[in-house]
Amino acid sequence: MSIPMPTSNRKLVRLALLVSVGLILYIFEAHIPQPLPWVRIGLANLVTLLALILWGFWEAMAVLLLRVLLGSVFTGTILSPIFPFALAGGLAGVLIMGLAWSYLCPPLSVVGVSILGALAHNVSQLILAYGLYIRRNELFLLLPPIVLSSLLTGCVIGLIVALVTDRGAIRSWQT
Repeated sequence: MSIPMPTSNRKLVRLALLVSVGLILYIFEAHIPQPLPWVRIGLANLVTLLALILWGFWEAMAVLLLRVLLGSVFTGTILSPIFPFALAGGLAGVLIMGLAWSYLCPPLSVVGVSILGALAHNVSQLILAYGLYIRRNELFLLLPPIVLSSLLTGCVIGLIVALVTDRGAIRSWQT
């Protein structure tokens, strides 16, 4: 016999599940060798984009903040220079994805929103690196490969989220 859960509790549990899945994906991806120092797939961003689509901007922001904070604690990067990069990239990505989802969909698809989020994530990290660590204009020579990697990874993440949401199984989570 299952006890029916109030809608607000159900939503909270589902958000916690998304944070947990995002944390697992973040830790998993941290152990995958990177072809280039700035290129990561961004698997954990799947849950942020899902939260945005299912519940909206503030829920996506909460999922992101909890995932980045807990991920940094569990990987030991909370007091390292990696933490501000993860936080700045995540905040920029969620902000741009939230604006795109609210004002550009349609005609923009989930894949387009994901690509914009990946671009915002990576470009904000490049700007942060320039502002805090490397005050050399040559740093911006990395912009073309960063844009290319954002297009590829944003497309992959967007396609996965589109596939998951189109299947309908996750749509029942909205209630």
